[in-house]
Amino acid sequence: MIEYRWAEGQYDRLPALAADLVRRQVAVIAACGGEPSVLAAKATTSTIPILCITGGDPVKLGIVASLNRPGGNVTGVSIFYSVLGPKRLALLQELVPKMAVVGVVANPAFVYTEDETKEMLAAGRALDKQIQIASASTDGEIDAAFGRLVEHGVDALMVAGDPFFTNRRGRFIALAAHHAVPAMYFSRDFTADGGLISYGPNLAEAYQQVGVYAGQILNGAKPANLPVLQPTKFELVINVKTAKTLGLEIPPKLLALADEVIE
Repeated sequence: MIEYRWAEGQYDRLPALAADLVRRQVAVIAACGGEPSVLAAKATTSTIPILCITGGDPVKLGIVASLNRPGGNVTGVSIFYSVLGPKRLALLQELVPKMAVVGVVANPAFVYTEDETKEMLAAGRALDKQIQIASASTDGEIDAAFGRLVEHGVDALMVAGDPFFTNRRGRFIALAAHHAVPAMYFSRDFTADGGLISYGPNLAEAYQQVGVYAGQILNGAKPANLPVLQPTKFELVINVKTAKTLGLEIPPKLLALADEVIE
């Protein structure tokens, strides 16, 4: 039996949901909503095995002792969304070579936002780009963030990695289309739904690995002995239809680098 709990993107609901699963004495908790969900589960139980998908460094947050030997009741997959900002900025420049001002929408409630925005600012300085950061932690703030960035005259937009944003990707795509702003995303899900371009790990593979680990733990394996896995491949996905709508010509070099081109 699988017991599902869904916080609907509201991080403050996670502790109560985790506590409910612990009361039910489940055999394994799969905390797949990024750091907020695994931190809530870890704070609730030190005995029930927890499997997680994290977007940053789980060692730095104290989720595990090390990647090779987690050492406690938590293991899983770290997809390192939060360290790919500079690479995404470089790819966006290939697509929008004349961009001078780049907007970044980031959620201050997410644990890695501060580190990611610092890296983005440093990458912007290295590429001689002006970076404008707008914060958003609610649906209304997403709309307001877009408005502020458009007022600042941004030439392109980047969306910082965050599970809350993944669940609101339709809103991001619609706003980018409404304002006719080229946007770079952190997950293929955005590009498949109509976003312009994305660069990041294969999330489906990460979820599959969590399922594999769940099976191993149910058969007797200990999370302390299962290494935290990392992506072996990062996907560049480009939506040609969206590029044409924005009047962008995709450079042949970028098309050649793309792992998937959505027509």
